[in-house]
Amino acid sequence: MKKQEWKPGNMLYPVPAVMVSCGREGEKPNMITVAWAGTICSDPVMVSISVRPERHSYGMIKETGEFVINLTTKELAKATDWCGVKSGRDVDKFKEMNLTAAKANHLEYAPIIAESPLNLECKVKEIKELGSHHMFIAEVVGVQVSERYMNETGKFELNSTDLVAYSHGEYFVLGEKLGKFGYSVKKS
Repeated sequence: MKKQEWKPGNMLYPVPAVMVSCGREGEKPNMITVAWAGTICSDPVMVSISVRPERHSYGMIKETGEFVINLTTKELAKATDWCGVKSGRDVDKFKEMNLTAAKANHLEYAPIIAESPLNLECKVKEIKELGSHHMFIAEVVGVQVSERYMNETGKFELNSTDLVAYSHGEYFVLGEKLGKFGYSVKKS
């Protein structure tokens, strides 16, 4: 197969499209759409998000040391995109998108987005200034899950929430299940 060589770029797709909510005393809460978010450690449970310093949410997160990663769904896709192109300096994103800023259980300033099926409450441990984006490395201090997606045995059915991924400038709903962890080595 013939290949072309391109200049270096961020082509690691797909990635989760998440809304990161934050707040600061005396200001309305805000949210920012982030596609550069990920798991970095399981013990302690840690994640990272990368944000441009000029973004309105950046100062809130840096000052308070907290944020919430809110997973997005097909239902939230329009709000996810809208919150990525509008600035909280100019508009109240919660109000404009008819979303609910609910109290986080383990954070003082950052709210959860109540309509999200899963909220990861995070406390910043370190900020790495990497260039165009700064990476917030954070510990997950609380998780809230929507009872709407709990099955009759008490299992959280995350994969039935129509999660959204971002790939090369476009949003996609996660689809067909191909297998589960370890299926490639399971004996028939």
